[in-house]
Amino acid sequence: MKISVNNQSKSISKNSSVSQLLKQLQQPENGIAVAINQQIVTKTDWENKIINTGDDILIIQATQGG
Repeated sequence: MKISVNNQSKSISKNSSVSQLLKQLQQPENGIAVAINQQIVTKTDWENKIINTGDDILIIQATQGG
């Protein structure tokens, strides 16, 4: 199925969770935030949150600054 990740089209398997997507993208799970359709998904929900066709996913990397 087709989704958008950080404004790039991606194909993933049906019934994929956020955790499965992050593994597929080889994205480290520490220091990031994930939003689906502009709704933050808490890290505790990543394993159970199923991604749907057409979802717009934003992965934000935390940065340090001063």
